[in-house]
Amino acid sequence: MTPAQGTSTASKKTAHRTSTKTTRAKADVSAKTAATAASRTPQKAATSTVKQTRPLGHVTFVGVGPGDPALLTLAGRDVLANADAVVVEGPEHDAFLTYCKPGVEVVDGSGAEGSRALRVAARARLVVKTAKSAANVVRLLSGDPFTFSSGAEEAAACKKAGIAFNVVPGVSEVSAVPTYAGIPLTMKGDREVTVVDLAENKLDLSRLQPKQTLVLLNACEVLKETVAALAEAGFDASTPVAVTVGGTTTSQTSVVGTLETIVADVRASKVTGEAVIVVGAVVEQREALSWFETKPLFGWRILVPRTKDQAGPLMDRLRRYGAMPEEVPTISVEPPRNPQQMDKAIRGLVEGRYEWVAFTSVNAVKAVREKFDEYGLDARAFSGLKIAAVGDKTAEAIGAWGIRPDLVPSGEQSAAGLVEDWPPFDEVLDPINRVFLPRADIATETLVAGLTDLGWEVDDVTAYRTVRAAPPPAPTREAIKSGKFDAVVFTSSSTVRNLVGIAGKPHASTVIAVIGPATLKTAEEHGLRVDAMAETPSVEELADALARFGADRRDTMVEAGEPVTRPSERRPGSRRKS
Repeated sequence: MTPAQGTSTASKKTAHRTSTKTTRAKADVSAKTAATAASRTPQKAATSTVKQTRPLGHVTFVGVGPGDPALLTLAGRDVLANADAVVVEGPEHDAFLTYCKPGVEVVDGSGAEGSRALRVAARARLVVKTAKSAANVVRLLSGDPFTFSSGAEEAAACKKAGIAFNVVPGVSEVSAVPTYAGIPLTMKGDREVTVVDLAENKLDLSRLQPKQTLVLLNACEVLKETVAALAEAGFDASTPVAVTVGGTTTSQTSVVGTLETIVADVRASKVTGEAVIVVGAVVEQREALSWFETKPLFGWRILVPRTKDQAGPLMDRLRRYGAMPEEVPTISVEPPRNPQQMDKAIRGLVEGRYEWVAFTSVNAVKAVREKFDEYGLDARAFSGLKIAAVGDKTAEAIGAWGIRPDLVPSGEQSAAGLVEDWPPFDEVLDPINRVFLPRADIATETLVAGLTDLGWEVDDVTAYRTVRAAPPPAPTREAIKSGKFDAVVFTSSSTVRNLVGIAGKPHASTVIAVIGPATLKTAEEHGLRVDAMAETPSVEELADALARFGADRRDTMVEAGEPVTRPSERRPGSRRKS
């Protein structure tokens, strides 16, 4: 290394040390300055000073179909199960709230008035407002949200407000109502369909082609003007027309005519309400394809006198046949006045006092199960016991407990049928000769007497009481007496006695259906002629038996060339006695 190089290197090192010292000095001064500033500035909390806004909610627009609750899609049902708030338009949406979790907020969106534009704007504001206060909002719309509905406008309002949304399609009235009326929209040779919504719009119908199928919405109020406009557009006066009101529900009514006669036909039928109108040759297929309005109990108003918690399956079955069931509570199931007898029996069951337990109703199974829960017991308490059930429904209730009954009647499902199959007491095979029989306070003595004759000792214990319910409202009582109900279905002898006691005897024109021989006997004792009886004692078979009666009655009228009427539309002088 040359002297010059050494001098240069030394100078660089000196400069580097000087620069480092200067940098450190500056850093020290900065740190001291910051510390001094911090000491002079009041200390603040360590939390963020940025204001946190509540996140906007999420809206799902769900189409629920045109009327029949069964047309709700599985996707719609699942969305409702997770909703925090549901925006509805009226009582027609109440049926769908059963899919929601407890405590869901229900927002009434039916109050909007004025023109369609004003109504849509008001509901859009309501949906946005709800989404700002609830995390998961479901907006229910009849039909399909984006097909002749306000869903698109309301969704646009959400988009503008920065609210995310989903859409669950629904069954549109455009296709569903004609289908329920037995009218296909397309067929071989008829492949073109035009849908026209006449709400608040004076549309030019002159461009419509006479050979196509038309589906008209909101046309009832301007039906006369619409028919005239179609005639001017070249539609022939003999073109078939169908007007369907209450589509897809059990109150559905269809009026069929031609462009020349339909205005007078609708006026004569006195149908009112929103309608879907189909114009075209496809209407002629209704005579062969009508499947809904020809159901055996279609339009029948049926009284279901039952305990409130047991009416559901029977009413669902009747609706399947096209009926309009109305539940009227006649019995209330209550605990026994003195629970000590039941408590003693349960203790005896656990201690091995019984050989058999005989259940004669679903309510008896429920009563014993509630006692088990009270004592902290479960199905293991039945270990070593034999279980008998009076019928299939009772056996199902026991099966839900994880137990398979040892004995169910092979013949008639009743107390008498159970006695016929019950084995006699055998001193060698049966270590205990006692039977625990939990049942209602008003049960018959058939089973007790039969088991006693077979050598068994029976502990007949009141597990529950059946109490007569309060009388139904005056309009219901009047409908029962005057024959405005087409049929009454009795599910037990007590329902016969209690209905007659709180509301009077059904009118002579009313069809009577009963669940079994014992109920038949009670009905006849009260002066009623029974028209249908279930082949087996179940509510489903009871509905099936009434449906068979209705189908036979309809066939008889059709074969005789008579118009098909409901029982309430006829008034025979008196009911024949059996």
